[in-house]
Amino acid sequence: MKIIKSLTLLAALLSFGALARAQLIDKQVLTLEAADRIAAAAEMEAKKRNAAVVIVVVDDGGYPLVLKRLNHTQVASVDVGIGKARTAAIFRRPSREFEEQIRNGRVASLVLPGATPLQGGVPLMANGKVVGAIGVSGNTPQEDEEIALAGATAFADASSLVSTPPQVSYFPAGQVNNAFEKGRPLIEIANYKVHASHREGPGVVEVHTKDTDIIYLLEGTATLLTGGTVVDGEQIGPEEIRGNDVKGGETRRISKGDVIVVPHNTPHWFKEVMGPLNYYVVKVRSAH
Repeated sequence: MKIIKSLTLLAALLSFGALARAQLIDKQVLTLEAADRIAAAAEMEAKKRNAAVVIVVVDDGGYPLVLKRLNHTQVASVDVGIGKARTAAIFRRPSREFEEQIRNGRVASLVLPGATPLQGGVPLMANGKVVGAIGVSGNTPQEDEEIALAGATAFADASSLVSTPPQVSYFPAGQVNNAFEKGRPLIEIANYKVHASHREGPGVVEVHTKDTDIIYLLEGTATLLTGGTVVDGEQIGPEEIRGNDVKGGETRRISKGDVIVVPHNTPHWFKEVMGPLNYYVVKVRSAH
């Protein structure tokens, strides 16, 4: 009888263990050693520029692992740097995107819980997943982000040396549809991004100085202008220029099923949008 009871208890424990494993997933965690290296790379970049900044590295929940306030940096930048890093971590995208949304009229971004809508926060990616973020504050928005990118790039370069093969990224239909509804990236890593883009109206002139855009139109019709010269172009971030008009260029009508490849340094503009427009954009970053 005791043997039967023991076997029954063992079977129950094994069953419970299997059930627990089925409810858990493996998770990559940013180590303190990695956070130190990321902050050190950003600090080196800041010192090259003689920039007085705060550098913050957080985990994927937005909690600080490393904080550096370089000499002569204003104290107020501490909380701002933490906010930028936390925003990039918990929203899984650069904090710059929220600043751009507000600039383009979407003031609702001002009241997003936990968001600091200021340029300078960059997610840290490993195998297509956000494992943390780096935030920099104290200088101009563009320079803050460039210093943060130096830390993020150092992390990406170190991750690429790991011998384990990259994981396959799978996005179920519901997640894809949600990305289109919100017009947000599906995946963003060091040298390429896949965006699920949505437009209801025309945009502004864009120039990506390092990114080639591969556009696949899923739904809708638009007039796309490519080439020419941007009129009164303004650099809004690293390798990103925006404008309101183009001199010259080529205009074409695009619709469902069309594929357009826009090389880096080429102005492009959704000048007219006829109804809702859904399209994938694969961004491939040039090494030069």
